[in-house]
Amino acid sequence: MEKKNILTYEGLTKYEEELHNLKVVRRQEVAQKIKEAREQGDLSENAEYDAAKDEQRDIEARIEELEKILKNAEVVVEEEIDLDKINVGCKVRLLDIEFSEEIEYKIVGSTEANSLEGKISNESPVGSALIGHKIGDAIDVETPAGVCSYKILGIERSTQ
Repeated sequence: MEKKNILTYEGLTKYEEELHNLKVVRRQEVAQKIKEAREQGDLSENAEYDAAKDEQRDIEARIEELEKILKNAEVVVEEEIDLDKINVGCKVRLLDIEFSEEIEYKIVGSTEANSLEGKISNESPVGSALIGHKIGDAIDVETPAGVCSYKILGIERSTQ
């Protein structure tokens, strides 16, 4: 049995839009590029044809990947999240005890994680350590960089 992909509604929408764009727009664009490259004659030395075929292969692979993600998606209804404790779909405010600075993360499923956007996976060391904790709790997290200590300052819906 395949693993469920936990997604927020925002993540679900993003993946559905990307899939639609790839199937409806990008496939046609690449088909047109391939057609134009074929019309140039000899395909054995046609760089445009090779590039278009590579692009087509990448698009088809991404379509397959997105369909697999969406087929096994389990959507977190953020409005129904219990804000007494941290769970997927929450936005958490933490105090990094070592550096005395506040940080904010959104806890998401692993397919949506993007550290540059402040979205951490529920399966990451920090994300999994936070799950189930309440405001005021202090936790130590074993990370590849060593042990990090955090105090939970706030929990809210990420849609606010």
